[in-house]
Formats: sequence, C-alpha cells, structure tokens
Amino acid sequence: MNKDIIAGKWTQLKGKAQAKWGKLTDDDFDVSQGDSKYLAGKLQERYGWDRERAETEVKDFERTLH
Repeated sequence: MNKDIIAGKWTQLKGKAQAKWGKLTDDDFDVSQGDSKYLAGKLQERYGWDRERAETEVKDFERTLH
C-alpha cells in the first residue's frame, strides 16, 4: 500500500495502529495522518526506540495492510 492510500484511509487504519502502539495518543495519530516519518518520530519519543527500530516498526505495519 503506498503512502497516498495510507493517508487516504488513515481514519480506518488508525484503530489498527492504536492497537499496535498503545502509548501513542489520539492526537499523535490525528496529526500524523499516515505520515510514516512523523509516526516513526513519535514512536522514538514514546517508546525510546532508536530511529532504525521505529522506522522498521512503521514499515512492518505498512506491510500488514496489504
């Protein structure tokens, strides 16, 4: 699924993302609107992960959406 599709369906996908990353708030998801870089940054902030781990988490999540 490409970035445009993710952004377009973000409201529907947000629930899955919230279930996966419970430390992120509704505001985090609302602001991100499916932006993978923003989401990875928030994962780093909330979970204390390094950049590579956060980006991998987001990419893995995107793959589950196919």
